[in-house]
Amino acid sequence: MKFLAITLIVHAPDPVTGIQKSTADRFREVLDNALLAEELGFDGFGVGERHERPFISSSPPVVLSHIAALTSRIRLFTAVTTLSLLDPVRAYEDYATLDHLSGGRLELIIGKGNGAAQRDLFDVTPEDQWDRNAESYEVFRTLWRQDKVTAATRFRPELVDAEVWPRPLQQPIRVWHGSATSKESVDLAARYGDPLFSANVSNPIEPYAELIRHYRERWEHHGHDPARIAVGAGTAGYYAARTSQEAISAYRPVFEGQLAFQKRLGLEPVFPTLEDFVERSSALIGSPQQIIEKVHRYHEQFGHTVLHLHADAGGLTDTQHRDSLALFQSAVAPVLRREIPDPPFPWGPVQTGPAPVPVAADR
Repeated sequence: MKFLAITLIVHAPDPVTGIQKSTADRFREVLDNALLAEELGFDGFGVGERHERPFISSSPPVVLSHIAALTSRIRLFTAVTTLSLLDPVRAYEDYATLDHLSGGRLELIIGKGNGAAQRDLFDVTPEDQWDRNAESYEVFRTLWRQDKVTAATRFRPELVDAEVWPRPLQQPIRVWHGSATSKESVDLAARYGDPLFSANVSNPIEPYAELIRHYRERWEHHGHDPARIAVGAGTAGYYAARTSQEAISAYRPVFEGQLAFQKRLGLEPVFPTLEDFVERSSALIGSPQQIIEKVHRYHEQFGHTVLHLHADAGGLTDTQHRDSLALFQSAVAPVLRREIPDPPFPWGPVQTGPAPVPVAADR
């Protein structure tokens, strides 16, 4: 099994202290967390893309390029690239450039994205968002594979023998499809034989398990080898301590702060108590053994081989956050790596020629 740390770069008051960092400090925290993830042995670091409050993750290629210069091993993910909002040619140029600068460490998780504010910002409607997502991906995918591209597009100017530079380093890049609650992303992933990444955050396990079952059915319908399926899954929260009592006690102020924030927004919480959150959500909160057992319970339903944890402290102290991630790598990850298989492809550059040399800054 492989493990990612991801951030959506939420810029909001700390749920426990109420203090909000400056924008510059929040970005510095993201860089520090990426360095920590590589130091601790995580397999990937992901940066989200959102174009509305309370997020400042509107430019993941820029953030990931900075992280690429500071790191040398960890794979770099988007989580997710909102292709329904983007010009696929511009997205290709950004990510092909980033892939070269990172030495072929880039992987994309694409998705429609969500939120009315960002749809309005890019003049995308609920009615056309899925068609835009599919068209943008088809163009993006073709650009990565062909030197000249012709495409009769609806949502951007048509392409006729278009050449787009730079040509890619990874040939082609691996693209995961982010799935939350709709079948459209699942169907697109299955059609092209691409891996699926389940959000697995906001609800209990059942709707996510249903979508993954649908993905497997559609995968086989399109004639792909079932042995080549790769599924990733998110988590709603993470905190590990030596005992469950310690973990629950430390996480309670975080959960109560998040609950109060939801109520201020007028949202009805799916999990009204911390005990319910720990039991029925995908959150991994408890002792190492409890976390291992819960990942296995989800794996029985999902068959996933990649798991993400939140890279941000999110109300924990810096010490709690670091110690908890270190405990995951020392006491949880080794067991799960032994007991759950890796994805059915090499965890490295998608490359037909010699492996590239990473580009890193002097430090």
